[in-house]
Amino acid sequence: MTTYLDFEKPVAELESKIAELRHLPNSGDVDIADEVMRLQDRVQRLLRTIYAKLTPWQRVQVARHVERPHAQRYIDRLITDYQPLAGDRAFGEDFAVVGGIGRLNGRSVVIVGQEKGDDTDSRIKHNFGMPRPEGYRKAQRLMRLADRFRLPVVTLVDTPGAYPGLDAEARGQAEAIASSIDTCLGIGVPLVSVVIGEGGSGGALAIASADKVFMLENAVYSVITPEGCASILWRSNANAQDAAEAMKVTAQDLKKLEVIDDVIPEPMGGAHRAPDEAIDTVGKVVSEALGQLAELDPDTLRRQRQDKFLAMGKKGL
Repeated sequence: MTTYLDFEKPVAELESKIAELRHLPNSGDVDIADEVMRLQDRVQRLLRTIYAKLTPWQRVQVARHVERPHAQRYIDRLITDYQPLAGDRAFGEDFAVVGGIGRLNGRSVVIVGQEKGDDTDSRIKHNFGMPRPEGYRKAQRLMRLADRFRLPVVTLVDTPGAYPGLDAEARGQAEAIASSIDTCLGIGVPLVSVVIGEGGSGGALAIASADKVFMLENAVYSVITPEGCASILWRSNANAQDAAEAMKVTAQDLKKLEVIDDVIPEPMGGAHRAPDEAIDTVGKVVSEALGQLAELDPDTLRRQRQDKFLAMGKKGL
């Protein structure tokens, strides 16, 4: 069953009617097929109207939609000859970070993604996409492997943030994130990152300090979740909508602020309505970006990447 967000209730009602009609036999009075087509047109018009004026908080909800495709689905569809790699060679495996070697449109790449899971069991296994230190050290290992063999790196960002548990802090969570950012800035191969859902704080930046950073149209990217911000400023997460508005978390705002390089359009109604179409669009954008970056030598890549992020700190909001 399709999961509808609160602001999609009119769409839910129409699609419920469509489902009912499809179970009815044709009669002489009403042509069921024509009525279904008429209602489907209304659904498309309604979706276009709703999604043309989403608020920042509504985009946060879309970015978190349970049916939105996650990193592993992107890998399964886009990457051929995929060989997953596991472990950080220091402590253990972290299933919140997935990655390995494969081919994107014939080009050999190393891909790293944050995986949330699709059902209760997989979400628990992947820790809801919140990596521990070993996850970031695994990402570093894969990026250094890519650097050694001159392979471009693609990262897929989708995390509410790094895991804040005591065990993660005891194993050096802050150091692992900082080292991962340093690794991103230091490798001499092209690095392209896409925020496919939530880009939460240093948990996202750890693998998104890239030559090119793209965001899907309804993804969000921020230093803290709107709920976390509201709990600090207003002592209640009831003001999460106000926080989302003030924080400029949307792809459109971040493009204006030049925090990201470009916005990738999603199918009408969000990536969860046509996941394969959304994934294919991401694959095309990433392939084009890698082709452009392939012409640059390692020193130029490092310098431009570092200058890009240093320049952000010189701009006022």
